[in-house]
Amino acid sequence: MSSAQGKEIVLAILQEDEVFGEIAMLDGKERTADAQAVTDCVLAVLERRDVLTFLEKNPGACLRLIEVFCHRMRLTDERIAEVAMLQLPARLAKALLRMEFQAEPGSRERVSTIQVSQRELGNLIGAARENVNKCLREWQRSGIVQVKDAGITVLNRAALKKVADEG
Repeated sequence: MSSAQGKEIVLAILQEDEVFGEIAMLDGKERTADAQAVTDCVLAVLERRDVLTFLEKNPGACLRLIEVFCHRMRLTDERIAEVAMLQLPARLAKALLRMEFQAEPGSRERVSTIQVSQRELGNLIGAARENVNKCLREWQRSGIVQVKDAGITVLNRAALKKVADEG
C-alpha cells in the first residue's frame, strides 16, 4: 500500500495457492492495496458475480473464506502491535521467523532461504531499509543469519527466537 507521499508498507507476502483481492471482490468497491509479484506466477481471475453465485450455493466455502479473513486479521493485529510496541530487532526477528515457514497456517515445513529484499522487509515491519540492513549485518557477524543475493538464511533459530521473545 502506498501513501500520497510515496511511502510504502507491505501488508502481506503471499505464497503459492493464496488468494488476494478478496475484499474488493466481495464488497464491490475499490481495491484496498496493490499486489506485486516477485517471482513468475500463474493467476486465476475470478469475477465478482460468479464468486457471489458460488458462495450462495456453497455455504461451506463461505466458512473457509471467513477462516482466511480471520487468519489475516490475526496477523494484522500482531503486526500492528509489534510496530507499536517492539523495537526493530524484535520486529525483524518475528518477521523472519514467520517467513521461515511456508504461509500455510500450522505448517512446520521450513524454507531454506527467505527470498525477500531488505526494502520489502523494512516495508513489512515499518522500518527503513538502512536500519534493517544494519540489524542483519550485526546478526550475520553473530552467526544468526546469512544474507546473500536478496535471500536470508536463518542459521541460529534459537538466537533469533530469543531476540523476538525479548521484544
